[in-house]
Amino acid sequence: MRLTTPLAAAALAGALVLTSCSSSQNPGPDEGGVAQADATIYVGSLYEPQNLDNTSGGGQGVTEALTGNVYEGLYRLADSGEVEPLLAAAHEVSEDGLTYTFTLQDGVSFASGKTLTADDVVYSIEKVIADDSQSARKSQLEVIDSVAAVDDQTVRVTLSERSISFLYNLSYVWIVNSAFEGNRSSEADGTGPYVLDTWTRGSALSLVRNDDYWGEAPANGGVVFTYFSDATSLNNALLTGAVDVVTSQQSPDGLAQFEQTDDFTITDGNSTTKLLLAFNDAAAPFDDVRVRQAVSAAIDDEKLLESVWGDYGTLIGSMVPPTDPWFEDLTDLDTYDPDRAADLLAEAGYEDGFTFTLDTPNYDPHPTAATFIQSQLAEVGITVEINTITSDEWYTKVYQNRDFEATMQEHVNDRDLVWYGNPDFYWGYDNAEVQEWVAQSELVSSEAEQTELLKLVARTTAEEAASEWLYLYPQIVVASSALSGYPVNGLNSQFFAYDIEKAA
Repeated sequence: MRLTTPLAAAALAGALVLTSCSSSQNPGPDEGGVAQADATIYVGSLYEPQNLDNTSGGGQGVTEALTGNVYEGLYRLADSGEVEPLLAAAHEVSEDGLTYTFTLQDGVSFASGKTLTADDVVYSIEKVIADDSQSARKSQLEVIDSVAAVDDQTVRVTLSERSISFLYNLSYVWIVNSAFEGNRSSEADGTGPYVLDTWTRGSALSLVRNDDYWGEAPANGGVVFTYFSDATSLNNALLTGAVDVVTSQQSPDGLAQFEQTDDFTITDGNSTTKLLLAFNDAAAPFDDVRVRQAVSAAIDDEKLLESVWGDYGTLIGSMVPPTDPWFEDLTDLDTYDPDRAADLLAEAGYEDGFTFTLDTPNYDPHPTAATFIQSQLAEVGITVEINTITSDEWYTKVYQNRDFEATMQEHVNDRDLVWYGNPDFYWGYDNAEVQEWVAQSELVSSEAEQTELLKLVARTTAEEAASEWLYLYPQIVVASSALSGYPVNGLNSQFFAYDIEKAA
């Protein structure tokens, strides 16, 4: 077994970092191994797409499988955390910061053969900000006032106000074929290095190499994402060679079987995935800040993390992971203190406790964490009724209908603190001062100013226990030692497959 721990390039001074190798990718094959250019890479995952359209609630799985592999954007968020140009060959910004002019790469075509033009970019951006869009960055991109094709290779975007994060937010936008007549929920037509081959729901999604790709050809012949309902089955598939790599290890108890042999490499990367106990801040009893603070104080996050992940993972006192520019260690604002919890409950009029329902997804580690929380809160008189639901049920009941008291969910994206500035987001947190700071953080002219404002947002939401941030997931990738070139940080659940090689 080999263990590598990469350093995210974007980590700031003072942030917690790990000993690093020289790249955000896993090292090459062992000396003497010969890469198989036509090898198929079998990827094991717990996150099957709900559909194949990332503006229609495709979920974490569609990002993992298709972003950067089948679909590309004007920009991409690299595994290092840097924003890099992709389909945009160049861009210019007006002096007032309101007009962006993009020049597209030459010679780009979709898998269907249609040439990429500015009209496709206009269509793709408008699709993300449309009323029915469920894009993760829809609200941040609504700053767009107009988008127009100047000519086939040039796109002009005009903003209603300055947005210092505009290029970063564009990295979430897939550029799709505006003339595509198929079903985007089950078919795909992108500009990426792979073409969608087949998707067998409940089983696997396969990609084959795009021989007409405009950029550098993939290092392999194709990728098959194989889906599992539980971590044990996923690990067994890796042990038996049915898959070559597990994108994100969800069963730390199962790591020992991979540590005992040199046949596997375990990589501990940098995660942006936060496990939240999210309250419905707009409804009683969680509209009372003292109740939220009490619940947070009654949960021993360190004990929970250790019980689920052992020596892996990180305590996190806010929505901000260490790789975000505005990270500060705020864990001192969320210490385990059941006596304080009891006092806060009494102040809020709940000295005899209360009962609430916790809606929790049915996949690991949510059921385990929910049972732990239930036990902890019982010690301060709070009764937790656990309602286990599927991912689809969670999306409809919690995210869309706001029909919940509290829920558990992992939030995978980086720089997502800003959602606390939106009172219409599913958790209903409503603080006018926070909303103003979030708004102003986009209007500033420097990243330093943005950082200071968002530090205020992080501290205030932590002090008010807007949610209970239980811990930051580890990003553990386990792979066959014959494999190299796979991403190890998995920012925003992306899994770029094009650099993966398999030694003979």
